[in-house]
Amino acid sequence: MSRAGIAARQERKWPMSPEKLVYMANQIATFFHSKPHDEAVAGVAAHINSFWEPRMRAQFFALIASGEAGFDPLVLEAAPSIRKVSAPRPMPEPV
Repeated sequence: MSRAGIAARQERKWPMSPEKLVYMANQIATFFHSKPHDEAVAGVAAHINSFWEPRMRAQFFALIASGEAGFDPLVLEAAPSIRKVSAPRPMPEPV
């Protein structure tokens, strides 16, 4: 990636486009649709908790809150089991 591309990405609030994040979440759901329902919901949540960084999970919850993201219903059902992102702690004052 060029320096200009890196700088542009750093200026954005989110790590990726909303479409890409929804696509990835829905791919996870597609895999788990072959499992029994309860196992599928738990599997989607476990995968996102294990492999998505906090910025991705924050973006995920922001997209759900917008109500317009287009997530697979299995992803939406798994959302309550996905770890929320806590606010970053402030830097301590120098001593």
